Amino acid sequence: MVFGLGYVGSVTATCLAVRGHRVVGVDPDRVKVAALGAGRPPVIEPGLDELVADAIGTGALTAVGSAHDRLAHADVSIVCVGTPSAPNGSTDLRQLTRVISEIGSALGGSDHPHTVVIRSTVPPGTVEDVVVSQLELSSGRGVGTDLQVAMCPEFLREGSSVADFFHPPFLVVGGSSAAVATVRELFGFLDCAVHAVSIRSAESIKFAGNAFHALKVAFTNELARLYRTLDVDSRQVMDVFVRDRQLNVSPAYLRPGFAFGGSCLPKDLRGLLHLARMNCVDLPVLDAVLVSNDMLVRDVAERILRGVDARGGENRRVALIGLAFKQQTDDLRESPNVALAEILIGKGLDVRIHDPVVNPTRLSGANLRHVQKRLPHLHRVLYDDVAEALDGAAVAVVGSTGPDVAAAVVAARPPLVLDLDGRLGAEVECLAGYEGVGW
Repeated sequence: MVFGLGYVGSVTATCLAVRGHRVVGVDPDRVKVAALGAGRPPVIEPGLDELVADAIGTGALTAVGSAHDRLAHADVSIVCVGTPSAPNGSTDLRQLTRVISEIGSALGGSDHPHTVVIRSTVPPGTVEDVVVSQLELSSGRGVGTDLQVAMCPEFLREGSSVADFFHPPFLVVGGSSAAVATVRELFGFLDCAVHAVSIRSAESIKFAGNAFHALKVAFTNELARLYRTLDVDSRQVMDVFVRDRQLNVSPAYLRPGFAFGGSCLPKDLRGLLHLARMNCVDLPVLDAVLVSNDMLVRDVAERILRGVDARGGENRRVALIGLAFKQQTDDLRESPNVALAEILIGKGLDVRIHDPVVNPTRLSGANLRHVQKRLPHLHRVLYDDVAEALDGAAVAVVGSTGPDVAAAVVAARPPLVLDLDGRLGAEVECLAGYEGVGW
């Protein structure tokens, strides 16, 4: 059963039907039901007309206004209803809760195994906090044995949704092992990777994708507005830009962690923004990047201060493991770790720093001048031995990885470990005071 015959529901129901499933499309809109029943898709989408006619013609696809009489013997319900914005910007879940209540009521008198799959875009926590409770309340059945719930977000673009359905980048499923197995079987004809994740992660992946797509459009158009004033063809720029699959269009930089720094990114972004100001072009997205980066440094500093205060405030020793802006380099220019150390020292904390690469006697040029300006007494707080830097620390802020660092952190067992990198390993993450900077 596919609930909701809009773009996502119509494509999902039709494509499942032409791949061997017997599908019933459900929608309270009589016009949509009548159109689908007559072999016409209720939405305009390239390639969908022929598939609908074929699926209706073979009897693999039917459409109804209510599924109450058919749900008791169905194996799967796929929810594709709209989740529009409410006036305050929140997600309106009324259609979703109505459908879940309808499904639960129909399943109440049956013990037939059933899996409810949410494809609608919903905020993290919706499935666990809203769908499950509403389903159990309306059905009188407990989720977890014969009644399962899964989150399986769609990645369909209007105008190419049929092609996107059959050739997705991957299939994301959140739920129990039984629910994941059902969804795998349902979409078994797809030739793509399947990522089984937590339900909240499955909900969040779709939001991340759409936010990033919006960001890419705004980023590209901001550059285009600036480049036009500079007599630069932005089409040519972006045509070459996207051909870099090592850095520009790749997993590079898309990993949660600490702020960016170094001799290139901050400088070049400021230079671009200066060019924009000189040409009377506003670039709010790019302008906000530096603001966001600075906010992350301040947020981490506040978390450290709160961590010290929460433990009585008597021990104000903080170990900062990693000082350069990137591991395996001694480049301290515009390093967010240097900025963080400066804030913490200014707040009166006893900061001890260890970086396996940084050697003050070997610093020179702009690198040396930067650290002399920001941390003029670096030699007093820099420790060659990581264990010595961690000794007695109330808080360990770890931005450098490696087996020696991880082993030293585990041995020291600081009351609070703030991980800025995310690759310290399971043994560190199992420590009682462990926190990730963004997880």
